[in-house]
Amino acid sequence: MHDNSGQMNIPPESGRKLILGLATFTLIGFSLIGLLIINVFVDRSPMEILQGSSAIWLQILVGASFGLLAALMAHFIISRKWMTSVMQKYASLLGPFNLNIWDILYVSLCAGIGEEILFRGAIQPLIGIIFTAVVFVGLHGYLNPKDARISVYGFFMVLVMIVFGIMCEHIGILSTIIAHTVIDIYLLIILSKAGRNLNPTTTSVDRPTVEEQQEQ
Repeated sequence: MHDNSGQMNIPPESGRKLILGLATFTLIGFSLIGLLIINVFVDRSPMEILQGSSAIWLQILVGASFGLLAALMAHFIISRKWMTSVMQKYASLLGPFNLNIWDILYVSLCAGIGEEILFRGAIQPLIGIIFTAVVFVGLHGYLNPKDARISVYGFFMVLVMIVFGIMCEHIGILSTIIAHTVIDIYLLIILSKAGRNLNPTTTSVDRPTVEEQQEQ
């Protein structure tokens, strides 16, 4: 089904299930692929990479701190007036699915774990920090030569991913998993809220009112 603009018009509950399904695939599929690449091509064991070189508390502290800082900076960028079209584009995609806070936490955690194990844990040791950052952001669609606005955001995210790479190499992959998760939680909350404001009639699945139920 399509709307008048040519975009897919997916029912909210179906869209929600699709997003949660993709998140689960990211968690399991990306993690397994990453661990396989590490085991075959990387000269460090999966356990060494997963443990990192710093204490767990330090990885958590650094990851949470940088994740929040990067999320605030990303929000500042996308909330500028000249980025309104970008903000509305992604907000309109998420808003109709009516993700609740637990959905957002789950999706963010799945992305944080799966994508970091694959990109920072497996791919980065093979092609380096900078190339991994560019590939990661490019695959997310944020480097588009036809769209200067989204590319500005993409350039910022490349810088963030370079810091991720340094964190992974010198502190531990847990720090990047946490930072990635924090960024996604923050931005998904912002975009979902903005999307619901853009599409107030799609914030809930149609259900019969009390009066309609009594008449049946």
